[in-house]
Amino acid sequence: MASVGRRSAVTADQGAAASDCSVEAAAMRLVSVTKTYGSGEASVTALNDVSFTVPRGSFTAVMGPSGSGKSTLLHCLAGLDRPTSGQVFLGDTELSSLKEAALTSVRRERIGYVFQAYNLISSLTVEQNITLVPRLAGKAVDQGWLREVLEHVGMSRYADRRPNQLSGGQQQRVAIARALVTRPDAVLADEPTGALDTRSGQEVLRLFRHIVDGTGQTVLMVTHDPVAASYADSAVFLADGQLAGQLARPTPEQVADRMTHLGNR
Repeated sequence: MASVGRRSAVTADQGAAASDCSVEAAAMRLVSVTKTYGSGEASVTALNDVSFTVPRGSFTAVMGPSGSGKSTLLHCLAGLDRPTSGQVFLGDTELSSLKEAALTSVRRERIGYVFQAYNLISSLTVEQNITLVPRLAGKAVDQGWLREVLEHVGMSRYADRRPNQLSGGQQQRVAIARALVTRPDAVLADEPTGALDTRSGQEVLRLFRHIVDGTGQTVLMVTHDPVAASYADSAVFLADGQLAGQLARPTPEQVADRMTHLGNR
C-alpha cells in the first residue's frame, strides 16, 4: 500500500499539553482525570489530573516511559477502567458516569480496540473474526460495509482463511478490520506493531494513516516506537502520570529526543 499524505488536524506546538480543539470537534476527551489504585500508603497514582482532547478524524500517538500511565489512559478512554476522579467523554457521552450495562454497550458499538497480540479466534475465518462482535450482540452485519472494510485493510482475498494461514501483519489487519466493522467513534490501539517485524509494522502504520485520511476515522495509538509515532498527526507524552508535552506532525528524531528527556525526569 502506498504511503498517503498526513492530515493537518492538529496544530498544537511542541509544549502544548492538550489539543486546541472545540468540544463539538472532539472524538474523545479526558477532563481532570486522576486514577489511583489501592489505598493508604500502598496507593499508586497512575494518572494525575490529566486533561486532553483527541480531535475527530485525527491520528494520535501516546508515548511515555514504562509506568508513565499510558495503559491506564487507554483503559480509561476505552471504558475498561473508571477514573478515581474527573470525566471521560466519547463524543458527548460521559463514560465515567454510565452504569455497567450501558458502558458495555458503548464499548461494543462505539469503540474499536486493537490489541498487540491480535486476539483472533483460531477456529473462525477472517470474515467470522471481523464480524464476531456484532454477531454476538445480535446485530445484523452490513455486508456492503464489511466488503469495504475488507478492501480498506487489503484482506478481501483472504476472507475465508483462518488466522494460522496468515502472517502476523495480515492477522493485525484482520484485527483492525474487526475494530472498524461497527463504525466506531474511535479506534484505540495498544502497541499494535509490538509483535510485528519492521516491514509488517510499517504496513500496519500506513494502514492506520490510510484509514484516517481516507475515511475520517479517529485513531489513538499507544506506542513506544518513535517511528510509529511519526505516522500520527500528534504525539502526546506522559511521564509520572502527567502530561509532559505534545508534538504536532512529529518526526522520529523529535520523538526520540523528547523521550530521552522524559527518561531523565
